[in-house]
Amino acid sequence: MDPNTVVTTAADTEIDHQLVFTRLIDVPRHKLYRCWLEPALIVQWFTPPPWKTIAAEIDARPGGTTVITMQSPDGTEVPNRGIYLELVENERIVFTDAYTSAWVPSAKPFFTGILTFEEAEGGRKTRYTAQARHWNAEDCAAHEKMGFYAGWGTATDQLAALAATL
Repeated sequence: MDPNTVVTTAADTEIDHQLVFTRLIDVPRHKLYRCWLEPALIVQWFTPPPWKTIAAEIDARPGGTTVITMQSPDGTEVPNRGIYLELVENERIVFTDAYTSAWVPSAKPFFTGILTFEEAEGGRKTRYTAQARHWNAEDCAAHEKMGFYAGWGTATDQLAALAATL
């Protein structure tokens, strides 16, 4: 794990069923924010190998839909559908899979993601925090077991590397 990563468990916060990590990234926050919202950029960094992201559809506004399709090593496509709840330019992105589109509830909500991009070191760096808030303890444990910290850590490495080229 990157030495600039701080891992937080639900026991460390006032919120149950949450996985969190924070990393200081040597890239200005506007570049990281951009990588989260532009489909052509998302497909380049979003999924840790051997999986890959093959498509991204983004309607970046509160209530707008997002569909990011990942592909497993055996070729199985896994679309991840959700909506944006909040977008604060270069500061915060909140999304959830509790709804799929136009406020239609999903069959099985799993989590709400909260991303924060805090300016650090005069804007040259970003304190990036990713939170995954789950509906219940079982989903939180399952997400951690499926590799939340390693997977999101690798994706964040890829995000930082791409953002540094912009």
